[in-house]
Amino acid sequence: MLSLLHIENIAVIDRADISFDQGFNVLTGETGAGKSIVIDAISAILGERAYRDMIRTGTNKASVRAIFTDVPQLSWFADNGVDYDPETVIQREIHLDGKNVCRVNGSLVSVSILRKLGMQLINIHGQHDSATLFDEDNHLTFLDAFGDNESLRAAYTEKYESVAKLRREIDKMTMDEGEKLRRMETLRYQIAEIEKAELEAGEDEALEERRKILQNAEKLSNGMDTAVECLYGGDESDGASGLLAQAEYALARLAKFSDSFASLHDRVSDLMYQVQDVAEEVRDARDDLSYSADELEQIESRLDVIHKLRRKYGVTCEDILAYLDKAKKELDDIEFADDHLEHLKKKLKKAEKEAWDAAKELRKNRQETAVTMADRILTELAQLDMPRVQFACQFTETDLTAAGADTVSFYMSANAGEALKPMSKVASGGELARIMLAMKNVLAEKDQVNTLIFDEVDTGVSGRAAQKVAEKLRSVAAHKQVLCVTHLPQLAALANTHLLIAKSERDGRTYTSVTPLDIEGRKKELARIIGGTNITATTLKSAEEMLRIE
Repeated sequence: MLSLLHIENIAVIDRADISFDQGFNVLTGETGAGKSIVIDAISAILGERAYRDMIRTGTNKASVRAIFTDVPQLSWFADNGVDYDPETVIQREIHLDGKNVCRVNGSLVSVSILRKLGMQLINIHGQHDSATLFDEDNHLTFLDAFGDNESLRAAYTEKYESVAKLRREIDKMTMDEGEKLRRMETLRYQIAEIEKAELEAGEDEALEERRKILQNAEKLSNGMDTAVECLYGGDESDGASGLLAQAEYALARLAKFSDSFASLHDRVSDLMYQVQDVAEEVRDARDDLSYSADELEQIESRLDVIHKLRRKYGVTCEDILAYLDKAKKELDDIEFADDHLEHLKKKLKKAEKEAWDAAKELRKNRQETAVTMADRILTELAQLDMPRVQFACQFTETDLTAAGADTVSFYMSANAGEALKPMSKVASGGELARIMLAMKNVLAEKDQVNTLIFDEVDTGVSGRAAQKVAEKLRSVAAHKQVLCVTHLPQLAALANTHLLIAKSERDGRTYTSVTPLDIEGRKKELARIIGGTNITATTLKSAEEMLRIE
């Protein structure tokens, strides 16, 4: 759960430390006091987009730090090389130049990597999320999130990708006759040009190495003459080999008188034999060195041919030969296109049948899931004072798509006797808020996220419905941590922890503070929510009753 949030220099919040408890936490305050800023800060720590205008005026950076306790050992830690700690600390700095610095347990991570962790720690349900219910493109996503159909979807995806690949291959082979003839002519020319060169793999590298030797043959010959003389000696001087032989002989005599010289003799002896071997190799290389102007001219001519092919078909001889194989295959595919096309169509027919079979299995699972999900949603809605609502998922068969062969639409009737219609056409603002809450609660049962945040999702709800929403959030908070930004006294009254967001002015600057309320503070805040700024004995009494103070 989220236990501590530290905020610095975000909007009107200069500095704030906010402690959250397990259970039901509410945040209240006047409009514009900064409640949404707290939610924005939490979003930033979860890897969501952060803007430079979040940074408090007069400062060059903003920072947020969050401490999560009882964090499960998620695979994310090992996958990203971050030390696991059940008390996980996340830090994020947002700089004016756009730079973001993110750390998890002291390890630097990117914003995108942080986002993957954040999705597993907290779910934030904003006041605008209900709009996603109007978009039927999202309905299948909701249904699959509730269902346990990962294996069926994976099986279908594999079959669909085979179909899509075959369709692309068939489309590629289906060209008009003129285009086909032009392409065949081009390929035949390219194949003939490459084959005429009779290239060998690695030929270009070998030729360039030989050219280098021939271009520097005189220098090589002179250098090897010098090396041989130094190693073997000449008319007027001993070479290294002779000098080492003399040293070896002298040390051999010394070794007779003292064992300490024995190892020195052995080392010099090894050096002598090594020098002799090198001398022989250099001499042989010198004797084998041969060159002619004709050979160099032939190499230059051959490299010129290879260079021209390089510009067209690849960087190396291997690349050019690979292009040759590819061109031959493409030409073969075109020349025998009818045969290939017929073969591909047969494969496609088989693949489509397999994909449709997988799609039907997936549809059956989705239809069964839809009944279960509808029952769960209706149960939730009854608890939210909407007992007469009807809810159903309507399926429409489509062609094969990446998501399956179905579209799903949520239909409902808000009142008894009314026909089911698309949700967007029948739900009021308050009804939609409760439907979204019901769906979020149902889906939350399927994931392992332990903290849920509701940002004014009670908009449009009042009276008895508000009390039902409050009781529902309180019941959810029995097994998950719930944070809720609200303007409703019914919700605030049922909280386990009540935080007041307040705005003040000092030295011409605006500051926002976050204060945990005791029982007296809660009573006053509830009275303000009920009656506005004019707190009376009546509103205080109502607040006291809502808090069930004896």
